[in-house]
Amino acid sequence: MVRVVVVDDHDLLREGVTACLSGFDDLEVVGEASSGEAAIGEARALVPDVVVVDLVMPGLSGVEVIRRLRLEHPTMGLLALSSFTERDRIREVIRAGADGYLVKSVDADGLAQGVRNVATGRGAFSSEVTQILALGTDRPASALETLTPREAEIAELLAKGRSNVEIANAFELSLFTVKNHVSNILMKLHVRSRTEATAFILNQE
Repeated sequence: MVRVVVVDDHDLLREGVTACLSGFDDLEVVGEASSGEAAIGEARALVPDVVVVDLVMPGLSGVEVIRRLRLEHPTMGLLALSSFTERDRIREVIRAGADGYLVKSVDADGLAQGVRNVATGRGAFSSEVTQILALGTDRPASALETLTPREAEIAELLAKGRSNVEIANAFELSLFTVKNHVSNILMKLHVRSRTEATAFILNQE
């Protein structure tokens, strides 16, 4: 059972996401929050597997919620849900530590699968988001710029052929966390394997 907290300042939308996810037997919404501040408190109290976060809220923004939760809960799944698809916003959310970014037009099955992916350390991105991130990949450095500082460190070892276990030991991280980082690195670099990622990174040096 994947335990989820849903965060959105609009009651109707929040309740809609909750109802949607509650319709799946393997997903359980254990808490809701209508503000960024409440989201931080719910995550601390309930320690869910995944937090689904709306990006635009009064007070503490969704991006800041993601940034703080990532610092406090390194292995917690953080899924952004937004109607905005501007490239700069997407990159800001990813850099803050989100594991996925879905647009609000996603259907119930897509949202549920996104939650499952994030819970198991895989990325979850709407096709619109990946297409936007792919724009400008003719400028190779732009893809590397989307990596967080930790992901950049892991990518460097990845390019040296280090295994997930070796990377975990080097940074004193759990294997689960490393796998999550590697999954995000592959997505951001628009490659399908560690080998392709290594070739891409070495080509930029």
